[in-house]
Amino acid sequence: MFYVTIFFQYVAQYMKTRLQYRMDLFVEMISDLLFQAVNLIFILVVFGHTQLLSGWNQYEIIFIYGFFLVPYAFFSSFFNIWDFNERYIVKGEMDRILTRPIHSLFQVILERMELESLFGVITGLVIMFYSGSQLGLTINWLDPILFVLFVIGGTLVYAGIFVALASIGFWSDAKTSIMPMMYNIGNYGRYPVDIYNKAIRFVLTWILPFAFVGVYPSAYFLGKEEWYYFSFLTPLIGFAFFFFSIFLWNEGVKRYRGAGN
Repeated sequence: MFYVTIFFQYVAQYMKTRLQYRMDLFVEMISDLLFQAVNLIFILVVFGHTQLLSGWNQYEIIFIYGFFLVPYAFFSSFFNIWDFNERYIVKGEMDRILTRPIHSLFQVILERMELESLFGVITGLVIMFYSGSQLGLTINWLDPILFVLFVIGGTLVYAGIFVALASIGFWSDAKTSIMPMMYNIGNYGRYPVDIYNKAIRFVLTWILPFAFVGVYPSAYFLGKEEWYYFSFLTPLIGFAFFFFSIFLWNEGVKRYRGAGN
């Protein structure tokens, strides 16, 4: 309950700060929407030249993209740690974090919140319902429960990968990191893995499991029975990667020696 109270206190202060500059908040939300629209237009352009993409039709790809936006929105809101090395290791802000009686990762997450990114959840749901209506999909009583589990799993996959990458900074104080490159690789999870060769498919499934953020969980709702096994693995993969990243973070904190000489 202590951590829950701290979380909502941070959220309240964050909202007070953001609402002081409403126009900036509005512009950021519009920018995110335009960015998502560009990605959607790219999909439409691709299907302007072909009817199927490795057996997947246009609306199935759009559905996958819509689902992908939901866990990605939660990740972007609470795990915005792409500049962790530069800000917390090189500039020494980790010293400040470690003086407080709260888990260091929890503090970093709260400090880097961008709650306006949650708008992506609405966008993703709208895209899913639109494409689902075009595909004639129906909703049964189990689907909302599985949807929540798959979204949690997908969010934790993303979070686990990037927390693990941030943890490397405890061993290497380099100003630059591979975070930007990993963000680009994460985009591959928006598309069916069977359009890639076997090596890339293996990486996106077991090494950097971005496929569990978009295509694998979406396959269940699209009725792709050959992918059901991977669909139900989504929460397990998410929790496994996230707990591994926390372990790596804790080990890194033990080796942290401060920003001094």
